[in-house]
Amino acid sequence: MADAPRLDVPRGRTRSLTSFVRLNPDAVGNFAEAIARFLGTGRFLAVQTIIVVVWIALNIFAVRLRWDPYPFILLNLAFSTQAAYAAPLILLAQNRQADRDRVQAEEDRGRAASTRADTEYLARELASLRVAVGELATRDFIRSELSRLAEDDGDEHEKREKKSKKRRDRSPETPPGVKEHAASGPTPTDPS
Repeated sequence: MADAPRLDVPRGRTRSLTSFVRLNPDAVGNFAEAIARFLGTGRFLAVQTIIVVVWIALNIFAVRLRWDPYPFILLNLAFSTQAAYAAPLILLAQNRQADRDRVQAEEDRGRAASTRADTEYLARELASLRVAVGELATRDFIRSELSRLAEDDGDEHEKREKKSKKRRDRSPETPPGVKEHAASGPTPTDPS
């Protein structure tokens, strides 16, 4: 009983068929994609059609070469074998393509999120610039203010012109009691 294997201790690694056949998953996937790519071409369909036509023609018309008589059981077996291998290879190629598509979709989602964040940032910056520009004097506002000031300045200039003209008009008729030189301005001897 001492030599019996213990149930509480796991057995050592056993040899299995998979330990003898170790295949690189990427190499198998690349091979499957190449086969799937070839099976989906017009060249494959044309070659297969030619082989089937020659097979049937030789088995019907060449009496001495009949290796597969009329029900063409051997041809049917060849098609079944081809389908049995082609289906899993095509599925493997589709799974690899689905994995690539999933990774691409994740990258696209990340890129879209980054683009959305950049767009939102730019929209916020643009909004802040609009607010800042709204607080500044715009070109139209400055023009209107300058034209208003020019009009006011022009009106004041006209008023000054009118006043000076009135003064000039009054100066020949000096009022009584006003000395002649007083109208012309202070003299050097005047204390004022």
